[in-house]
Amino acid sequence: MKKIFIILFLSTQYLIAFATDTLTVHENESKLLSRNYISQYNDPQGTLSIYDILKIHSFKQPDNVLPVLKYKNIGLWLKLVLKNKTTQPVVTITIGASVIDNFDLYTIDGSSQRIIHLAADTPRHSGLSHNITRINCIVLPDSVRTVYLQIKSHEAAVVPIYAHSANEFMADMGAQDLTIGAFIGIVLIMALYNLLLLFIVKDISYLYYVLYIIFLGLNQTLLRGYGTHFFNEDKTLINSVVIPLGRIFFWFSLITFVNRFLQLRQNLKEVARYYYLLYLINLLPLTAVLFQQIYLAYTLISVCALLTSVALLVMGVALYWRGYQPAKFFLLGWTLFFVSIVIVIGRNIGLVVYNTFTANAILFASSLGLILFSAALADKINFYRRQKNESQLAALTAAVENERLTTQQNILLEQKVNERTHELIESNRNLSVTIENLKTAQIQLVNNEKMASLGQLTAGIAHEINNPINFVSANVKPLRMDFIEIMGLIDLCNELERSNDTAAVIEKIRTCKQKIDLEFIKAEIFTLLDGIDEGAHRTSEIVQSLRTFSRMDDSTLRLADVNKSILSTLVILRSTVPHYITIRTELADLPAIHCFPGKINQVLINLLNNSIQGIKEKTEHHNEQIIIKTTNAEYYINIEITDTGAGMSKEIQQRIFEPFFTTKAVGEGTGLGLSIVFGIIEQHHGHIKVKSAPGEGTTFTITLPKRRD
Repeated sequence: MKKIFIILFLSTQYLIAFATDTLTVHENESKLLSRNYISQYNDPQGTLSIYDILKIHSFKQPDNVLPVLKYKNIGLWLKLVLKNKTTQPVVTITIGASVIDNFDLYTIDGSSQRIIHLAADTPRHSGLSHNITRINCIVLPDSVRTVYLQIKSHEAAVVPIYAHSANEFMADMGAQDLTIGAFIGIVLIMALYNLLLLFIVKDISYLYYVLYIIFLGLNQTLLRGYGTHFFNEDKTLINSVVIPLGRIFFWFSLITFVNRFLQLRQNLKEVARYYYLLYLINLLPLTAVLFQQIYLAYTLISVCALLTSVALLVMGVALYWRGYQPAKFFLLGWTLFFVSIVIVIGRNIGLVVYNTFTANAILFASSLGLILFSAALADKINFYRRQKNESQLAALTAAVENERLTTQQNILLEQKVNERTHELIESNRNLSVTIENLKTAQIQLVNNEKMASLGQLTAGIAHEINNPINFVSANVKPLRMDFIEIMGLIDLCNELERSNDTAAVIEKIRTCKQKIDLEFIKAEIFTLLDGIDEGAHRTSEIVQSLRTFSRMDDSTLRLADVNKSILSTLVILRSTVPHYITIRTELADLPAIHCFPGKINQVLINLLNNSIQGIKEKTEHHNEQIIIKTTNAEYYINIEITDTGAGMSKEIQQRIFEPFFTTKAVGEGTGLGLSIVFGIIEQHHGHIKVKSAPGEGTTFTITLPKRRD
């Protein structure tokens, strides 16, 4: 099927040559593709491929001098016969200042009869180097090639296409770089100059004018392909978002600048109330961009630009007619810019001839407009100076007339100042007292939180110690009874030594041994002693665990084993853990680190209590567990506490370390626990992170440096 297309294509090349003129490119020459050289076919949806196009024989000459992309016509195919009369085997085809999404060239290789596809080459350079859309078409010297060009764009506009000889392309690019460089130079100079005046004069009008200059320069440079690599490699994103938004914000900045510069509220009150309609009008294309209606957005931008330009021009004429002096330069500058906008709109719809002047009308008018606007602002300074001189003269006259009253008022004012100063001193004193009270309250709340932790610690200690002590106490009584029986047997043995009737005493001893079951008592004594030893060992373990809690406010860095701190904390909290919660530890081999051991234990208690409380909040409990894991890194150690609790939403996670923030009911928490934890971790130059989701549990990860210098 492809071969059939290619044969049909070759058979129609000669017919095409008679339908349109052959575009011949000579050495040192650039030619604009006008209707004499091209035929076109509209592809509204932009879905046709080159194979579809080769089947079509309804190409026709454009209605306009240049090819035009109309509203909702996303694609356009152009066909031309290109002849190379240069010494180089390349003809460069470029598109002028236009919003082009895709630019592709198709032709058929004469020897292999295969379709050649060339996409637009947009080299990326640093700075503001040119980024013009171009295709280097291979055409041997003195040869002819039929070329198909596919163009896609969101904007309805004239599409200026040039065919350059190799050396002329570089010359044209140099001229274009020079033109845009001069424009950017004017933009930068005007922006810096007016920014300097902003700091000197303190007039906000200069800020709005600087924004106007920036958006103007940005729009013109991006339209010509300069600096687009600063945004994205995808040109569709630039054409669909960056350029339309830049144009919209340009008009917003201009509307704001004109409102401030012309002082419409004071000088044109009857219009000022309707002035804000211009903002609403320019919101329409912004809405279209947000909803990705790009064709509609570009059309609305053009319509809004025309309406806004006319409105500003009419207001400038009205103010100048009323004698408002600053409107003179504004009117001159805006008239130039308005004419350039009309030229561009007329050029885009084919009413104005496309040439070098119309292609750069905005640049020329903008450059002159910037100079005139700057002159208008400078003239405004003179206008303000004259107003100031007049007001100073009037003020001097009034000062002479009111000198006597001023003296009396100064005396009265001094009295009031003294009274007010006294009131301020008293208020300051009261404020200092209030601040001290707040500090005291804050310290008290922090201490309350510490006391709450200590209270919970004390309750756990009491419960933990009470169990082994009860165990010891329960074993003491039967042990005493066993010893009493053994002591009775010993007394009978002693009686045997003193008694003459040994047979009777021996009989008593035998009867006593049978009565008390000596073997059972021996076994029971050892069992009771083992129980007492176990209780003493458990009590010793608890006391050993308490040693790291003995100095909660110790300000001295010590070497401490974090794993031991974790195990000690678990011993203390053992009585508070419900039966349905399993605590599992995965402790790596950690070196001792420099820290405040008591405060590290306070962190562990608070986090483990939160995990226990999070699990308790669940209505049903299945396989609930808390996993404590430590890992050893080169310079840090990590402590990870994971629970299967109720979890937290992202909103709560963002606030859990805020002082006094709590999700508990009133009276159940101060909201300082995690805030204190955060402060302790920061004091150790560490970090704490939280990962959680509702119904999926919570993981706190603590990172502590091994040394804290």
